[in-house]
Amino acid sequence: MALNSQILGEGKPFVILHGFLGMSDNWKTLGNRFSEENDFQVHLLDQRNHGRSFHSDEFSYEVMAEDLRIYCEEHNLQNIILLGHSMGGKTAMQFAVSYPQMVSKLIIADIGPKAYPPHHQDILKALSMLDFNKIESRGDAEDILSEYIKNEGTKLFVLKNLYRKNKNEFALRLNLPVLSSKIGAVGEALPENSVFSGDTLFLGGEKSGYIEPMDEILIKKHFPKAQIETIPNAGHWLHAENPDDFYAACIKFL
Repeated sequence: MALNSQILGEGKPFVILHGFLGMSDNWKTLGNRFSEENDFQVHLLDQRNHGRSFHSDEFSYEVMAEDLRIYCEEHNLQNIILLGHSMGGKTAMQFAVSYPQMVSKLIIADIGPKAYPPHHQDILKALSMLDFNKIESRGDAEDILSEYIKNEGTKLFVLKNLYRKNKNEFALRLNLPVLSSKIGAVGEALPENSVFSGDTLFLGGEKSGYIEPMDEILIKKHFPKAQIETIPNAGHWLHAENPDDFYAACIKFL
């Protein structure tokens, strides 16, 4: 099944993968900037079980990398620039080590190749509390999520998944049952001996903690040409919290 995408501009193919519980819309502003100010054709993808892409019981980085390979072949994309954030970064790493000949440059936003413990349970629990038989407005959903999610930015990010299924009923775009049951797969490490020897940039948020100084050894083991940079005044959502510095770092690398 094909992944849903938004395609912006013309030029060298530049594919962007969102993070866990996200969607292609999260990257619309930066995607437009990448395409309008440079000769890039930007492909904003919804990964499986997210956004407007298909739902599936299978959920792993291997199958998501395979989804991307099929997408590239269907759209005749070669020598792509590949950017992935968080979960999308892990998919991008898996794709680059599996199909190095298809990637010209790799950008990984605020995630390392190491394993991470599951840590989205509170958000998944909040989403599971939404009873769509009773929710009549976006405000109703926001009130319920507010009880569980105290960070305003996180709550608004999650609310992007809410949509009107029909005149009387709201629903979530993401596949909540599968994402909840397969949460462990999101934190899995990159397979041990996998290497991508192409040009790679890792960008970490200054206030994030997802990429620590000690991670450099492991990053260089998997990605020997990796450059590692920090985006100031930004946490895990570095592209949203400091888009100008994030954009500048990407363009300098490219």
